[in-house]
Amino acid sequence: MNPSKHKMSVLAQICKLIPGNLVPKLAREYGVTGRSRSFSPWSHVTALMYSQLSHAISLNDVCDALKNHAGALAALREAAPPSRNGLSHANRERNADMAEALFWAMLEHLQTTHTNFGLGRPYCGLPRRFKRAINVVDSSTIQLFANCLDWAKHRRRRCICG
Repeated sequence: MNPSKHKMSVLAQICKLIPGNLVPKLAREYGVTGRSRSFSPWSHVTALMYSQLSHAISLNDVCDALKNHAGALAALREAAPPSRNGLSHANRERNADMAEALFWAMLEHLQTTHTNFGLGRPYCGLPRRFKRAINVVDSSTIQLFANCLDWAKHRRRRCICG
């Protein structure tokens, strides 16, 4: 099986686990429905799940792949492939709390429908200690660094140093 088709198959299996009324209910609750015109909350959720499954590294990866699989995507409760601008706008404007609520609701749903789901250590939030150091880059540091470089003077407003 083609790896891309395999990802769509796995996505379809995951989507079948999500109750059909859950995403629209959460979208209404968090005010996402009022902000969606052509790109529905369900299509947004499927696009985000696909990006996680495929380890997509860019917005173009997600949009192009889902456009190539528009037929298979439409079979998943009539989800539509996003445009680049539509997905970018949805990620920027829609309330991220809906995705968190979807996670917790699905965890509860799976634990009640499948009694063996999540046996062992229950999920209790983020880990307290990490085995490796986590480095955080502040964007203001990049801007200050760019101001010190002669060759970056023409890119002061938008420096991409990498």
